[in-house]
Amino acid sequence: MELEYDQFQEAQKNFENKNFLSKTSNGVKEIKIEDNDYPEILRKIAKPPKILYYRGKFEKDELCFGVVGTRKCSLYGKQVALDIVGKLADLGITIVSGLAPGIDTFAHQACVEKNKRTIAILGTGLDEKSIYPQSNIALSRKILETGGCLISELPPGTSGSKFTFPNRNRIISGLSQGVLVIEAKIKSGSLITANYAFKQNRKVFAIPGPIYSSNSTGTNRLIKQGAKLVDNVSDILQELNSPVLLQTGLPLEKHKQNYNGNLTPEEKLIIKALTEESLHIDKIIEKTKLIATTVASTLAVLEIEGIIQNLGGNVYALTR
Repeated sequence: MELEYDQFQEAQKNFENKNFLSKTSNGVKEIKIEDNDYPEILRKIAKPPKILYYRGKFEKDELCFGVVGTRKCSLYGKQVALDIVGKLADLGITIVSGLAPGIDTFAHQACVEKNKRTIAILGTGLDEKSIYPQSNIALSRKILETGGCLISELPPGTSGSKFTFPNRNRIISGLSQGVLVIEAKIKSGSLITANYAFKQNRKVFAIPGPIYSSNSTGTNRLIKQGAKLVDNVSDILQELNSPVLLQTGLPLEKHKQNYNGNLTPEEKLIIKALTEESLHIDKIIEKTKLIATTVASTLAVLEIEGIIQNLGGNVYALTR
C-alpha cells in the first residue's frame, strides 16, 4: 500500500504540473491543509490530503458517519442501507460514502430522498466528465441540490485508476466518527475503508449476514476482528456517544414497528407476510392467498402510508 500511495502522489503531481488544477473549474473550489477551514479530524490522520477539492456546501466540523459496501449488493443490503442510513440522516448525522454503485449509491439516495446532507468522496476529479460512475451524475447533482458536498483530493480532469479509488477510502474513514460496512466480499474495497478506520482509531461497525452468502464473508470477518455487530440504528448511536443521541431520546433497544390499529384485514395479512423478510409480489400473493389485484392495490396504500417500501423489481419490505 505504501508503494501504491507513492505512485498515486506522483501521478497527482503530474496532473498539477499539466495545469489541470483550477480553483473555479465547474464550480470546484479548494482547501489546503494549512487553511483554517481544513477539517481537523482529517488533518490528524496518517498522510492527510494536502488539498481538498470540493463542490457544494463544505463544513469544517460536523458529525460525519461513513457507510460503505459492495457494488453488487443484495436486496437485503439495499434494505439495510435505506433503513439505517435514513434513520441516521433524520438525526442530523452527515453520511459519507463513495458514490460507487451498490451500497454507496443507496446510502446517498437515502439521504437525498429526505433532503438530508450527504458527502460523496470521489476517486476522480469533480468535473462531470471525470466523475465515476457516469451513471451517478444525476445523483451527484441531487447531492449538491440537497445541501451536500462532493470532495476529492484530485484536481478537475483526473480520471480514476487502481490507485485513486483505494486511496480515497482513507478520506471516507478520516472524515467520519465511525464507519459501517453493509455487505462486503472477502476482497471488497469496503474492507480497505474498514482497515483505514481501524488504523485511524475510528469505530467500525458491520452488518451480519448469512454464512453462505459471499456478500457476508467480509462483514462477518470484520465482526470477528472487533467491529461492532449492528442490527439496528441504536447500536451505532450508543457507540458514537454524541449529543445527537442525548437530544433525540431514541430508545436504545430494538423495537418493532407500531402500526395503526385501523388496518384492514388485507393489510394485516400482507404485513404479517413481510414480518420475517422482503418478498416479491408473487410470493406475497402466494402467502396471503389474496387475489393479485387486491395485493397490488393494498401494497400501494401501505407504501403511501410509509408502512412498506418497494425495494425495486416488485420486491417489498416493511419500513423498520
